[in-house]
Amino acid sequence: MNSKKQFFTRKRIILLAAAVVLLILAIFAFDTSLMVRKYSIEAEEIETPIRIALVTDLHSCYYGENQSDLIDAIDAENPDVILLGGDIFDDVKEDTNTELFLAGIADKYPCYYVTGNHECWGGKYRFDNQMAILEKYNIPVLSGEVVTLDVKGEIISLCGVDDPDVYMVNTDLETDPEGYILAQTNKEDTFLSQIAAVSETTPEDTYTILLSHRPEYYEAYTGHDFDLVLCGHAHGGQWRIPGILNGLYVPHQGIFPKYAGGRYDSEDMTMIVSRGLAKETTRIPRIFNRPELVVIELRMFTYEDED
Repeated sequence: MNSKKQFFTRKRIILLAAAVVLLILAIFAFDTSLMVRKYSIEAEEIETPIRIALVTDLHSCYYGENQSDLIDAIDAENPDVILLGGDIFDDVKEDTNTELFLAGIADKYPCYYVTGNHECWGGKYRFDNQMAILEKYNIPVLSGEVVTLDVKGEIISLCGVDDPDVYMVNTDLETDPEGYILAQTNKEDTFLSQIAAVSETTPEDTYTILLSHRPEYYEAYTGHDFDLVLCGHAHGGQWRIPGILNGLYVPHQGIFPKYAGGRYDSEDMTMIVSRGLAKETTRIPRIFNRPELVVIELRMFTYEDED
């Protein structure tokens, strides 16, 4: 009997330990607290370090009263400029949280915006209202434009392009005899043309950043003279296994996406993909994939960086 009791006692201990381990894993797996992810980029054109905050895919999600959790995290990093990489608004969720966030940063930092697909999916009336909110806070929307930034005496060319789905809110669309929007059939050509146009108008001998919502166009970006490309959209592939699986699924990339989140380097260009800030708006929960604020430091290139 004693051995039998010992067996069942041991079994209960093992089951309890397994349950505790699973609970701990679940806590970490479903953790949606905000994290700050930092990158350092070496640039021959930069002498004084510049700090950039990349904010993407907020989808008007809640980050504390008056969005204080997100705003405080940005303030703690003290960026020189904030780049808003699309889907800061949502097509379904009301815009209150987004406006509170924009109100909390617009007077503190230079901010620049490009559209994502969800701003476009809300329809023209809602899109126009969202763009009016950005105008209210004097945040420029870069729609196939290049602006020259003077940050701490360093000159940077910032290029911004529309999301390919911007055709959905364009009222000057050509249709075929059956009313089908022709722009839908060539939206990728239009997007690629916009990328080429901003590249061609970028001043020479300046560090050049492209702000674009979509990372799946990585190969297209490498065909131009961008030093740094900043994107979002992928939400980190939603489900991750750190060190093993960097994202399970991303729209427009499919299963096991190549550009789910992180840093991607080519010979002459670096692309950084934010895993974004969406929480309660996602259709499936994030697993081992905490929402993130991305902070990038541009610093002087040294020969030690080659080692």
